[in-house]
Amino acid sequence: MFFTYLRRELRRRRKAALVVASGLALGIALVIVVNSVSSGMGQAQDKVLESLYGLGTDMTVTQAADPEQEGQARGPRFRFDAQDDGSDEEQSSDRVMVQGFQTLAGSTVTQVGSQDGVAHAVGGLSLQVIKVSGQFTRGQFQQGGGRPSAPQGEGRVQGGGADFGVDTYSVFGTDVTEPELGPLTSSKITSGRTFTSSETDAEVAVADASYAQENELAVGDTVTVKDVTYEVIGIATPESGDAAANLYVPLKQAQTLSDSAGQVTTVYVKATDSQQIDAVKSAIQKNVPGTTVTTSADLAGTVSGSLSTASDLATSVGRWLSVVVLAAAFLVAGLLTSSAVSRRVREFGTLKALGWRSGRVTRQVVGEAVVNGLVGGVLGIALGLAGAYAVTAVSPTLRAELGGTGGETAVPGGGFGGGPGRQAASRTLDVALTAPVSVTTIALAVGLAVTGGLVAGAFGGWRASRLRPADALRRVA
Repeated sequence: MFFTYLRRELRRRRKAALVVASGLALGIALVIVVNSVSSGMGQAQDKVLESLYGLGTDMTVTQAADPEQEGQARGPRFRFDAQDDGSDEEQSSDRVMVQGFQTLAGSTVTQVGSQDGVAHAVGGLSLQVIKVSGQFTRGQFQQGGGRPSAPQGEGRVQGGGADFGVDTYSVFGTDVTEPELGPLTSSKITSGRTFTSSETDAEVAVADASYAQENELAVGDTVTVKDVTYEVIGIATPESGDAAANLYVPLKQAQTLSDSAGQVTTVYVKATDSQQIDAVKSAIQKNVPGTTVTTSADLAGTVSGSLSTASDLATSVGRWLSVVVLAAAFLVAGLLTSSAVSRRVREFGTLKALGWRSGRVTRQVVGEAVVNGLVGGVLGIALGLAGAYAVTAVSPTLRAELGGTGGETAVPGGGFGGGPGRQAASRTLDVALTAPVSVTTIALAVGLAVTGGLVAGAFGGWRASRLRPADALRRVA
């Protein structure tokens, strides 16, 4: 009897039911879209952070470089030998420098790895290579300097000079025995292979895809750094943002190139439990003095640009707007249901006169409202999925600016970046925004649909329970 009457009443009042369901659907759809966009913001930020120091890294340990005292700052020096044979052969010289941070002893990696809550710790060495190459051209002596009346033996040298170019690129020394941590994990090997655990001191390199394309490098080619020839065994394409470095070489090779035997610039740490990251950070700071520990949460605070702005809007304005619209939808649904009950005074009064108790009438009204809520939930989920799909299809590009400005390096492992003019303290990445819809979001939508129906039913049921048979008799013509 309950379902028969329910079906008949919903069919008879299709328009009113559709209005209530549509109001709930809009509120639920907005909640789905906002939650999905917020989730996409979180994923975009995770990609940005992973591009800095690699997948799976919970924190990094570094030591800030000592500021150079006034008068001691010196630029790189290059020296070229004079050619006595009169040839104009090209000459080149590489200056390999540690960049970003002061070096740490290799024992620091072991010390960090022994702390409670640390699952893995691996060291890396960030280098910058400045290559100057070119040639000297011998000038030609001209008798008389071009003047016919000049005395014998008088003249001048014309032509000649020097033509040198400067190329800057980054090299990162990675511990090949621990491939699960470090900046290289944020890139995918798209050609060739990555390092093997046996290549701890091998003269092999993995090149970033953009750098390889710019320099026409392919697997099997060679690159020379400071008179050491490395075979390119793989091409790595970053999965988001810029690559951490232009070239990756085994850690021992990087230490040899920079005369930094047994030294690292960054220790990459993975915690045993993500809930213990703060405790692990405190332990490292206490037991490994003089170091700076930076977690992904700390690094997230340095993210600015349109990604940060959009994230703030989605978190504050978007969610508050969802709450307001949803509350308004619930209120309107309740008022419409209550108004519908007032128009059914004769019907409910007659039913009570026939023996229906107030509880039965109330259950009937609540049942109709819950069905309206479920219909609104279905419509809302459909609209929400369509909105989330539209955001993903458009994939608006957001810009993330990481680190600060000025001379202080704020990004762990920062300064990996690529070519001339790149500042170690700041990086800019472009990230495509998506709006993934999770099962949790769908479950939330269903819960909101049922809640909306119950709220509307509560309004109408309260009104229906107060009706008396006499009210119906007074309305009979």
